[in-house]
Amino acid sequence: MTKREGRRGWTEAMLMLMAILVVSAGALWASAQTFKSLVSFSGTNGSQPATPLVQGFDGNLYGVTYGGGNVEPQCSTSLSSAGCGTIFRVTPAGVLTTLYAFCAQSGCTDGINPTGLAVGTDGNFYGTTASGGSNGKGTIFKITPAGALTTLHNFADTDGSSPAGTMAGSSAGTFFGVTANGGTNSWGTVFKITTTGTFTSLFDFNLSNGGTPESGLVLGTDGNFYGTTFFGGTSTACTYGCGTVFKITPAGVLTTLHSFISTDGESPFGQLVQGIDGNFYGTTSQGGLSDCSSLDDGCGTVFKITRTGTLTTLASFDSTNGGEPSGLFQATDGNFYGTTVIGGSSTTCDGGCGTLYSVTSTGTLTTLRNFAKADGAAPGAAPSQSTNGTLYGTTQSGGSKCSPNGCGTVYSLSVSLGAFVETLPASGKVGAAVIILGSGLRGSTSVTFNGTAATFTVISPTEIKTTVPTGATTGKVKVTTPSGVLTSNLNFRVQ
Repeated sequence: MTKREGRRGWTEAMLMLMAILVVSAGALWASAQTFKSLVSFSGTNGSQPATPLVQGFDGNLYGVTYGGGNVEPQCSTSLSSAGCGTIFRVTPAGVLTTLYAFCAQSGCTDGINPTGLAVGTDGNFYGTTASGGSNGKGTIFKITPAGALTTLHNFADTDGSSPAGTMAGSSAGTFFGVTANGGTNSWGTVFKITTTGTFTSLFDFNLSNGGTPESGLVLGTDGNFYGTTFFGGTSTACTYGCGTVFKITPAGVLTTLHSFISTDGESPFGQLVQGIDGNFYGTTSQGGLSDCSSLDDGCGTVFKITRTGTLTTLASFDSTNGGEPSGLFQATDGNFYGTTVIGGSSTTCDGGCGTLYSVTSTGTLTTLRNFAKADGAAPGAAPSQSTNGTLYGTTQSGGSKCSPNGCGTVYSLSVSLGAFVETLPASGKVGAAVIILGSGLRGSTSVTFNGTAATFTVISPTEIKTTVPTGATTGKVKVTTPSGVLTSNLNFRVQ
């Protein structure tokens, strides 16, 4: 915030008034934020949640914990991650239900350590486990909102191992994902799988074009998928390369868009997000221009990259405002929100308990929350925004249970953003089926695609089924409800 000096006399009075206004504005901004710690995991119901939450058709939030639940010899027995992992549902008010605890089958053939969930257009959830399965290399699974789990694929190393991040769904209903290891060169793979389990290995990394993709993929508006690799690339500034950003077509043709060189970031982590301006935004867990005492090569960065590979570093963390960022998402106010695993002002964790921040598309970064162990610590993924407008996220440790470090939390943050609707999928042809998620949808009287009216059926207060109408063009979807008009957070792209 800048301060300007002026002439004496009336200028001094103006400066005093400006100071009062600045303090008042800060107070208003602070009061506009409401942070709540909703759940403290206890170990038996899960521990170490480290991936974004996803909204289901019922308006509740769904996620996974890397540990907790069933404790078996095949699973880690460390305090923070004892157990094989769980899948859970949590209401916006914080009521948690464990839907599934892994290693429920003999030999843990159902998987160990889940790594994320994606919601399908059928209302089921699709995800992966980092290990376990019939070959011990991880699995792909489907789970219903009621908790019935089906294993769709068992990795066998040659087709990948240790699947990571959240899979991205296409408009055709197929999911695309990555494995951090395995494949022909042992540096990870890109794969696709249908909802019925038909699996195709699309690409094998070889380190020079990237290695160890850990953060999943995002579907771009051009129909291609975009992602990052933790290692690899052409830079010699890091032993195994500083990581890359890549584009891959649905047919498996990969293009390396950028190789990090440490000063512009190192070891990208967290799923990319495509902004409303068409560019992609992400974070690197290390590198940049500021040193961190707990990291050898910088505290990490926020970056923007065009679809053709022009990268701009927007912000470098310096420990006081966080370190080791873990991804971003763009909210309906146009700002990006993310978390850092370490850093911040709290002294209840060595090196800080992490932060929650916002950043503009031009790089203005604001710390919104310094975690303090009791309310969570080490947030390992960016928050997400529910259609009620509130942000929800998780921390890997901290909370009120599992002394001394905590098993993790679920939190909410309101920054006074309004409700909206979300479409599944985000694109489709005329006549294609579309699910609209929101709240207060019962009694809706109109659905339009960029102004073109569509026929629809209200399924519940949180779900509408519709089809892309004839004459529709790319633009916002709007739903007229008894309480007013709700607009989609993204443009629906008519193919």
